[in-house]
Amino acid sequence: MNRTDRLYAIVEELRAVAPRVRTARELAQRYEVSVRTIERDIAALQQASIPVYADVGRRGGYALEKSMSLPPLNFTPAEAVALAVALARSAATPFDQAGQSALRKILAVMSDQNAAAARALAARIRLMEPVDAPPAQAIPSVIAQSIEAGRVLRISYSDRFGAYSEREVEPNAFLSGSNGWYLVAWCRLREQSRSFRLDRIGAVTMTDLPIAQRPLEGTGSDIPDDLQLRTVAL
Repeated sequence: MNRTDRLYAIVEELRAVAPRVRTARELAQRYEVSVRTIERDIAALQQASIPVYADVGRRGGYALEKSMSLPPLNFTPAEAVALAVALARSAATPFDQAGQSALRKILAVMSDQNAAAARALAARIRLMEPVDAPPAQAIPSVIAQSIEAGRVLRISYSDRFGAYSEREVEPNAFLSGSNGWYLVAWCRLREQSRSFRLDRIGAVTMTDLPIAQRPLEGTGSDIPDDLQLRTVAL
């Protein structure tokens, strides 16, 4: 996890548990960095006017101001578990980490009774997976960030024939299909809309170059012709 993602994650972690605190040691263990790194991160957040304060003393730690915390949510145990199951089935998606963060927030603001019931129900659920299934490959968060920011990505890519190329693309949308997740983008090398399987993208960097406003048309050559698109409702 890069520093920008970690700073965001720390804020979300403190928001989820507010008004309770998290110690520097607990945060360091969660994000696999040193206590000193966490202390520098907290200082950076405070300098950026994020209302994080230190609660000193034996049981002290870092906390987020109450106004930044979530109000109580009336999620039932089954609703929370339904989200957990969906997340477990959606590993290696562009929204995996965000989903896990959202679930932690939900559990943190549920009543103790409902949260305990949700954990008890989740403990009785098993998901069958192939024994030799490869580990899920994390999707770089910079891809989603580039869509939100409207910035060109510079990527290395191996197509379905194994041909390797480096190119600049203008990200437009994500697609999910039976073969995994794709990025639909305007390819500056081919000068047309193309789809790129996310697990075939190697190195990826977001540039400062703005993208052109283009309609979401076509899906590119990597998508089978017998598939149709369905939008996500929210």
